[in-house]
Amino acid sequence: MSARTNYESTLAPVLIGVVLAALLVLYLPFLKTLVAAWNTNDDYSHGYFIPAITAYMLYTLRKELRLMLVTPGNGGLLTILAGLLILVAGKIGSEFFLQRLSLVVVLLGIVHFLYGFNQLKKLAVPILYLLFMIPLPAIIWNKIAFPMQLFGSYLTEQVIYLIGIPVYREGNVLHLAETTLEVVAACSGLRSLVTLFALGGALAFFSDLSMLKKWVLFLAAAPIAIFANIIRLTATAILAQNYGSEVAHGFLHDFSGILIFVLGLMLLIAVNRLLAK
Repeated sequence: MSARTNYESTLAPVLIGVVLAALLVLYLPFLKTLVAAWNTNDDYSHGYFIPAITAYMLYTLRKELRLMLVTPGNGGLLTILAGLLILVAGKIGSEFFLQRLSLVVVLLGIVHFLYGFNQLKKLAVPILYLLFMIPLPAIIWNKIAFPMQLFGSYLTEQVIYLIGIPVYREGNVLHLAETTLEVVAACSGLRSLVTLFALGGALAFFSDLSMLKKWVLFLAAAPIAIFANIIRLTATAILAQNYGSEVAHGFLHDFSGILIFVLGLMLLIAVNRLLAK
């Protein structure tokens, strides 16, 4: 029995190493395009941090996983097959999103096949968290971004009007007395929304909150992102009204984005602490 146990304990790391090596060979070309997307797409510049956060999630679960029985499930083979079919479909259709999505599906299938359904339930959240590093297809992103542009423009108009600044809105264009501002896609708030959802998901995972409160914390990212973006747009409009439209571009525009991100993160942490009480 002891010899068998030693054999199995030696075989397991070898098997895992072989599987990871095979995944790396298969997905390396697609991972290269993913990293290139992080470099060129500002909306997903946070992608670099997602694998690291996932790795830390797995690290925190190591003790619990060691105590769980390993019951390999053949159902995982179906999930692996589905993931590979998604990869083939993405390759044929030159759809990067499907190619990258297939990796997440295959990882879920591998865990189910090698370790069992109980381990899959425990590891599902860290693996699914990888979805935050995959850029959405442009057609879907734009369909979400444009309504958010209009919504952000409308709310900003109302806030500016309440402050006492004359403003007239045409779609996503705000006409002020001295200048005109356009709420472009980059200012829709969608970028902040995705990033704060990723941060909210990580905070919820590492917190000791109940499952219901974890979901409240995660979903709180949406109103926080909208609120922070309205503050940014309103501040930009006020500065443009007083100092010209140049303040809406360049360094000040980028710096305001960083400040609003920090504000959103602080509000998210505040919600976490409030729920903990």
